[in-house]
Amino acid sequence: MQIVEIFRSIQGEGTRTGEPTTFVRLAGCNLHCTWCDTPYAQGGTGVERSIPQIVAEVAASGPGLVCVTGGEPLLQVATPDLVRALLSVGRGVQVMTNGSLLLHAIPLAATLAVDIKTPWSHESVDSAIPAGRAPDRGDLPAPPHFDLANLRRLSKPDEVKFVVRDRREFEWAALWADRVGLFDTVGTVLVGAAWDELDAATVADWILESRLPIRLNVQLHKMLWGTGTRR
Repeated sequence: MQIVEIFRSIQGEGTRTGEPTTFVRLAGCNLHCTWCDTPYAQGGTGVERSIPQIVAEVAASGPGLVCVTGGEPLLQVATPDLVRALLSVGRGVQVMTNGSLLLHAIPLAATLAVDIKTPWSHESVDSAIPAGRAPDRGDLPAPPHFDLANLRRLSKPDEVKFVVRDRREFEWAALWADRVGLFDTVGTVLVGAAWDELDAATVADWILESRLPIRLNVQLHKMLWGTGTRR
């Protein structure tokens, strides 16, 4: 498998925020979001490692959660086998994915953290998001990079995250999540502000106004170690 890095840190976002975690970052991504904070993982070439080598390096890093991430980890066909191998040695495993590829091969014992992109994720904030709210509920665009079949794979142990850059993206995320029943399907729906593009306090206010069971997502690792951190 092509590995960008394996490192130990704290989980910086989502429901496991603050938890000591070993990250296995796989190489390659099929999306190039304008606000991506791991562009160094977008290329498909990393350091070649076998699954036993990866499991051994994870074991040497310390106990606790393992987060398999990218890039987009499902681009590598051996990822489900890696997850199974990590589970087999007693590790809890979280898979961070954009949901653009089918997730059904991921073992049910692993939890999914799915980052669903807004319809404007590949456009600049100035050109993509005119002032105003999202389209009405009857004219709501689907997320262009998410495989809707994955809605059948998601369950209560899983979480879904949206990154937004202004009110229109937030309103779209809230309306779409409600329309497809995400609040009943997964354990947690999170919305976070794109780093350096929107104030998290503003998103918090929108969440309170929405009266929906949305949880604010913050990137704790960046707060601790700075914007350019690779921890």
